[in-house]
Amino acid sequence: MSLLEIVQKINFYLSDYLLIILLVGGGLLFSIRTRFVQVRCFGEGLRQVFGNFTMNGKKEKGGLTSLQALTTAVAAQVGTGNIVGACGAILIGGPGAIFWMWLIAFLGMATIYAEAVLAQKTRETQEDGSVIGGPVYYIRTAFKGKFGKFLAGFFAVAAVLALGFMGAMVQSNSIAETCNTAFGIPGWVMGVVIAAVAAIIFLGGVQRIASVTEKLVPIMAVLYLLGGLVVLACRIRYIPETLGMIFRYAFQPQALIGGSMGMALKTAISQGVKRGLFSNEAGMGSTPHAHALALNTTPHKQGVTAMIGVFIDTFVVLTMTALVIISTLYAGNGILASGSAEGVAKTNMAQIAFSGIFGTTFGNIFVAVCLLFFAFSTILSWNLFGKINAGYLFGKKALPVYAIIAIIFTFLGSCLSNDLVWELTDMFNQLMVIPNAIALFALSGLVAASAKKDGNKKGKAEKD
Repeated sequence: MSLLEIVQKINFYLSDYLLIILLVGGGLLFSIRTRFVQVRCFGEGLRQVFGNFTMNGKKEKGGLTSLQALTTAVAAQVGTGNIVGACGAILIGGPGAIFWMWLIAFLGMATIYAEAVLAQKTRETQEDGSVIGGPVYYIRTAFKGKFGKFLAGFFAVAAVLALGFMGAMVQSNSIAETCNTAFGIPGWVMGVVIAAVAAIIFLGGVQRIASVTEKLVPIMAVLYLLGGLVVLACRIRYIPETLGMIFRYAFQPQALIGGSMGMALKTAISQGVKRGLFSNEAGMGSTPHAHALALNTTPHKQGVTAMIGVFIDTFVVLTMTALVIISTLYAGNGILASGSAEGVAKTNMAQIAFSGIFGTTFGNIFVAVCLLFFAFSTILSWNLFGKINAGYLFGKKALPVYAIIAIIFTFLGSCLSNDLVWELTDMFNQLMVIPNAIALFALSGLVAASAKKDGNKKGKAEKD
């Protein structure tokens, strides 16, 4: 059995069984315990994000502004998962997989609220006055002694591998694939360029990463959404059919992807859960590293800010990808309407869809440029998150070694097999969920108390 087959087997059990229980169960638990904070406090979250929006935020001594923390988190969330990941979910699970991604995102908004609140509550101040935090700190708060130390160590190792190393490979791999299609640039050349630019930013530390992401994230999101709106305007008569396919194939996927009803439904749900996790990262334990650094007035305020990150990632950016793909390739007798996907892969699916409206050359270039922005910003944020965990495991002296290894993996990703890279990343992403979710469940009382104290029924923070 090959390495790819072994990893695929592990992912099958993780995504089809364990992940569904943990993510759906966790989302339901925190939705109920916080009295659906994602609904009650959604307006408050919007005001926190857009009330004082600026692309040139001030520097905070020892940490980040709330918006910088959010853009750093969103930079991690809005990556290849929103384009290549969404395409893969649709291609394997049918258009109905998007419905399950929406459901996971709605529940995930409550989960990520919990993650951000706990990251704020358990963060630590270092000797130089800077703050640091993340799941390893609230895991150790939830469980004292050897068990807590084991869980925190397990999470940290998985995070370093998933985010700092394997995750960087996925992002650079996707950049290399699309740039090769659009410009004919060899993958290894893109790998050298990406690794070199990333290294310069890595060396600048958290403030430089935050400075780049707070500018890059809004620009890349607006560019991609404008392009998507042009496609939807051209395919507007197919939008009702597109939406209908998402809901119909969520519960009757066998009509498109074949197989028995039970197996097809299981495939659609598992693809929605797995790709939903990779897209919005709620429950995975990655974005709490950024939210822990935010110098906000209360944990609750950073929690509702974090919710907007999931909303932007899934209900805005990923939904745009889904509508473009389905309206062009499935609706109106599109090339995938019969279920045959010959010549179509998750790496070129978006380019084929956009090319149908923009023309082959410009369509390929548009997707390649957008994916370059998305994936590169994710590399920056994931490297920071991996760095925090590497420091936890090995101390500050090991960080230069971590940075060098991360740069090497970033380069290697542009040259390796796409399927193996994605499967390895999925595996380590999913392994991160296990200790993170266990700690979230154990500390759910702290989260509920924060939502009750600082959030009222209208979603406005009460005065302390």
